[in-house]
Amino acid sequence: MTEKFDYKELGLKVGLEIHRQLDTKKLFSPVPSELTEKVDFTFERRLRPTMSELGEIDPAALEEFKKGRKYIYEGNYELSDLVYMDEEPPRGPDREALEVTLQIAYLLNAKPVDEVHFMRKIVIDGSNVSGFQRTAIIALDGRVDTPWGSVGIPTICLEEDACRIVERKEKEVIYRLDRLGIPLVEISTTPDIHHPEQAKVVAKYIGDALRATRKVKRGLGTIRQDLNVSIRGGARVEIKGVQELDMIPLIIEREVERQLNLLKIRDELRERGVKSEDIKEEFYDVTDVFENT
Repeated sequence: MTEKFDYKELGLKVGLEIHRQLDTKKLFSPVPSELTEKVDFTFERRLRPTMSELGEIDPAALEEFKKGRKYIYEGNYELSDLVYMDEEPPRGPDREALEVTLQIAYLLNAKPVDEVHFMRKIVIDGSNVSGFQRTAIIALDGRVDTPWGSVGIPTICLEEDACRIVERKEKEVIYRLDRLGIPLVEISTTPDIHHPEQAKVVAKYIGDALRATRKVKRGLGTIRQDLNVSIRGGARVEIKGVQELDMIPLIIEREVERQLNLLKIRDELRERGVKSEDIKEEFYDVTDVFENT
């Protein structure tokens, strides 16, 4: 079969980032990790930026605060507790979730860390009631062997999933608490994938390792897979939410084609002597053009 591109010549680099929900209790409270449409109560919060240990305020959090948004959280008595309303300190991490993540690490040839420490990542969109996400590195330096060569897995992390969004308005966002705190395994690869089919092989290998534990959730929304794609001279582009395994090579091929066309446009502009100050940012509303697409 004749390939459309010489990917080696183009300097293709692809990295994968995979998030998969574990089928255990929530990460920091003994609550079932299930979804429900039943709402027993609601409460509201507003984002307030605070200083870090260094006396600094996160500029992104400050900008979000200035928008004056209100966050409404919908909860269910059976699937919500005070930990995930940020009214009680977190309990110890779920032992089963830790053990399953270690199983995954061994299946991916990774080395577990000596000690597990949970860190806090600031979240500014209201999808975590506390304003941060707890995450920990569980293992390092894994790998997947493929016919094109080995692909590294530098980190395997365990973290909390975020709230489900129900509705977004200009000054108000409504979230559902049920998904908040479901354990997520995050697996990242190095950009050592140099062929679209290699990306599919790596994704399948990781998927098989996850399913082998028999403790990962199945179905829509339980796995989130992102592709980072670049070619020589182009820019790294993150393509989020690639669910279908068979679509991975096609998506990479299309992104390579898009970046090649952008490079052609760049070269044409240079040939015409166009300078950056000649390009004006003029925006046009073309909604009507795409109304029937």
